[in-house]
Amino acid sequence: MPTPVDLLIEARWIIPVEPANTTLEHHAIAVRDGRIIAILPTDEARARYVATKTVHLSDHILTPGLVNLHCHAAMAIMRGLADDLPLMRWLQEAIWPTESRHASHAFVRDGSLLAGAEMLRGGITTCNDMYFFPEATAEAFDRLGLRAVLGITVIEFPSQYASDADDYLRKGLATLDAWRDHPLIGFALAPHAPYTVSNKTFERIGALADELELPIHIHIHETAGEIADSLRDFGQRPIARLDQLGLLGPNLIGVHATHLTPEDIERLALHGCAIAHCPTSNMKLASGAAPTTTLLKRGLAVGLGSDGAASNNRLDLFREMHQASLLAKHTTGDASALPAHQALRMATLEGARALGLDAEIGSLTTGKAADICAIRMDNPDELPCFEPVSHVVYVLDRRAVSDVWVGGQQRVKEGKLLQITNTELLGIARLWQNKLRQ
Repeated sequence: MPTPVDLLIEARWIIPVEPANTTLEHHAIAVRDGRIIAILPTDEARARYVATKTVHLSDHILTPGLVNLHCHAAMAIMRGLADDLPLMRWLQEAIWPTESRHASHAFVRDGSLLAGAEMLRGGITTCNDMYFFPEATAEAFDRLGLRAVLGITVIEFPSQYASDADDYLRKGLATLDAWRDHPLIGFALAPHAPYTVSNKTFERIGALADELELPIHIHIHETAGEIADSLRDFGQRPIARLDQLGLLGPNLIGVHATHLTPEDIERLALHGCAIAHCPTSNMKLASGAAPTTTLLKRGLAVGLGSDGAASNNRLDLFREMHQASLLAKHTTGDASALPAHQALRMATLEGARALGLDAEIGSLTTGKAADICAIRMDNPDELPCFEPVSHVVYVLDRRAVSDVWVGGQQRVKEGKLLQITNTELLGIARLWQNKLRQ
């Protein structure tokens, strides 16, 4: 007698990520209570299970939901506001002044709705975010049904959100308490960067991270100037300073890491740190290129991040996979560097591992949450297809995503969001465009 399940998704191809380098053809995924209970040939699935709902995707690839390991979601409102500038000019002349005038609960909620909708439509089911007013981001992502880890941002100087480092922590921890039991929303401590956070604050963050068992999400070694300033002000490179302060460890997610010496890499590897690689943003801001192949060889979890839409200007992990693979080949002179399966693993399981969520998400594996991305393969401009994973990394972009599930709940159907309308999103975008123009 067939076993009842909530959902059966039949697909032409499934790339489960685990086991590695595997592509399954004409298989199905059975889901019950939001979790994957089986992946098996389609004919066997039809005989074994009776589903409340069956989805037939005869020209599709199924992958795990993508994990965006570094994002500033609310900055979607500032997409394209200040292009073609290096990092510090971009921050000091455009971004920080705009935030000082406009950042608010409404700004962050609306920007996070725009960003969350963009990410879900692009197959991203989990986001690791860092921004002010995390309660507003939580509201937006909760409405959309996006899984997220929200950063309790900490910086020394005042903003519209908080007055000093203690105030940032107090407000952020209150938000954590308010959302503690949410099934999709988690938290991290997010000191902005070594050049904006004091030793005293870092020591407190390290103690809180240990006490609350939270990840630490921080920009590190993004520019050569940042390192030169650290040598001038502290007599050591930022990673060495963080090591001395006790912040390096398996719970630390270092973002960018474009300027690393062998000694820096040794410190990161010794402590089991993770890296969020943001290739498009790093290239656009001319910040540099992270040595991803070396980091991966040393066993670090290296995931992919979009950064914010103000410096990218898309929240598209298909493009990040593509750019990461090509950039690795270019910088190493090795055409075999960072092959397609490894790039997809970075966009899924490696990001989950960095967040400590790899037992829950990151691969299509029995027992894990049913976070699933379905990708159409019926466009003649993108055919023929000899190797599906190659197409995912080198041919397709987010527009190929047709359907998305988070915890077994469908969030995108045939390219359309189910929780919010385009009319509302367009209204939000136009409202803030007019406000920022003024």
